[in-house]
Amino acid sequence: MRSKTPIFQKMATAMASFSTLHHLSFSLFSNPSLSLRPFRSFPRIINCSRSSLSSSSSSSSPSTSSLQFNISFAPPKPKPKPPMSDQLLDPDDLSSDQLIIPWIVRGEDGNLKLQMHPPARLLHAMANAETEKKKNKKKDKSLDKVSPEPKYSKAARRFFNENFKKPEQRLSKVLAATGVASRRNSEELIFEGKVTVNGSVCKAPQTRVDPARDVIYVNGNRLPKKQPPKVYFALNKPKGYICSSGDVESKSVLCLFDEYLKSWGKKYPGPPKPRLFTVGRLDVATTGLIIVTNDGDCAQRLSHPSSNLTKEYIAAIDGIVTKRHLFAISEGTVIEGIHCTPDSVELLPRQTDISRPRLRIVVHDGRKHEVRELVKSAGLEIHSLKRVRIGGFRLPSDLG
Repeated sequence: MRSKTPIFQKMATAMASFSTLHHLSFSLFSNPSLSLRPFRSFPRIINCSRSSLSSSSSSSSPSTSSLQFNISFAPPKPKPKPPMSDQLLDPDDLSSDQLIIPWIVRGEDGNLKLQMHPPARLLHAMANAETEKKKNKKKDKSLDKVSPEPKYSKAARRFFNENFKKPEQRLSKVLAATGVASRRNSEELIFEGKVTVNGSVCKAPQTRVDPARDVIYVNGNRLPKKQPPKVYFALNKPKGYICSSGDVESKSVLCLFDEYLKSWGKKYPGPPKPRLFTVGRLDVATTGLIIVTNDGDCAQRLSHPSSNLTKEYIAAIDGIVTKRHLFAISEGTVIEGIHCTPDSVELLPRQTDISRPRLRIVVHDGRKHEVRELVKSAGLEIHSLKRVRIGGFRLPSDLG
């Protein structure tokens, strides 16, 4: 019997606690002030003690012996005021502990006012600036990813070098083409040790170089990688000009191109100015067609006797020209130890505005003063001499 006593005590304690919870729930739902409403949470219980339970149980009727709680509620939290967007701010209403940054904005009515949030235009500009920065970052990342250069096979590189790549040229020729000096003067500069190629002094004019890849210095000045383009001019040489650029005292035909060379940088930015020279020569008193270029190969083909280019001259003669004179000119004469004969000699018909007789003489040798020597050997004197054709190039009639 003693062993069963604690079990009965535990059962009695559990029944007492169940009855206490039953009376508590009955008192809560029976009080109309504490009636529950839908969609509303219970208020927070601040103080609930055992003494309150005992006092409530003593004050209740003995029949029910219910317990009552001493419940107190926390004060309601103040609701936040809505932001004053378009209303004017009153400095007296602002509390000292609240940080407010006012914005001065001109309203639609044209008056200035204070508002708490920044203007819409500023917010819109900041948003656009952020998006533009993100776009730029994306672009920068895309630029960093550079595709590697394609690798070509040896056969493809050999085919390109043999068919499309410009061959290397002699050093003296490159200097002359770039406008440093003539080919002969360029060779003298090379012999004097004033030209360096890739950091070393080069004294061989026949050295093969590529100005696009090799670093060439002349008298301490870097030779440009780009060479000037090839240009060709047909010049109607006036009387009193020489066909050489070396003599400073006399007037050269190259002085007629000064204005053209001054405007070269505006017309063709990048490549240097070309070094012009004449193809062949005409003496000071002779006028007419002469070709000016910077292409040495073309000048060599045009001026060399192996090209067999004919040159046509019109000579105005002082005095009377007879058949005997024509036969004497056609038989030729000896010039510098070589017998030279013209291709054709013709007496042109007289013109009303020209009183002197004119001869049309065609030669192909190109010896020095060849036409003058042929006319002189026939016993005639030339008043004026003009060249009108070189091979297939004829002097335009409207060229001043």
